[in-house]
Amino acid sequence: MRQLEEREFRDGRIAGPPSGRGRSVTVNLNESPLGWLKARGMISDAQYEAGERVRADYETASLGPCVTMRWDSGPRAPARGAAPDHVDPSHVRIAAKDRFDGAIAAAGPGLSDIVWRVICANETLPNAEKALGWPVRAGKLVLTLALDRIADFYGIR
Repeated sequence: MRQLEEREFRDGRIAGPPSGRGRSVTVNLNESPLGWLKARGMISDAQYEAGERVRADYETASLGPCVTMRWDSGPRAPARGAAPDHVDPSHVRIAAKDRFDGAIAAAGPGLSDIVWRVICANETLPNAEKALGWPVRAGKLVLTLALDRIADFYGIR
């Protein structure tokens, strides 16, 4: 079953409800294993948000460098002491990689495997359990523990 929702796309990641100022994308909330778990009440809102942040950081960090011509306006001389108008995309990718690495480290060595398989690789829980050699239904417990730790890392509560 598809559950479509409009979300705003800003700073290279999918954010909350559209504000009408920028681009928006239609997201199927049930397309990922994490969305499937949330739709059935198996994970909390905080755990889902933590998983989505991990996925967004993973995908942002995985983007390659921009190798084509940029057609936006040229740089302007900023006022003395003013911040630059835009953020360099390579800095966004590096920051996302640092956050992703921190979130995986916060999950811990025994829990990060299931996080990567279910959230980043979009494997279903039964397939991830089988690949890791775990007993049936152990993956959900381990994933929820890892998502709690990741939620603490991101400051979600």
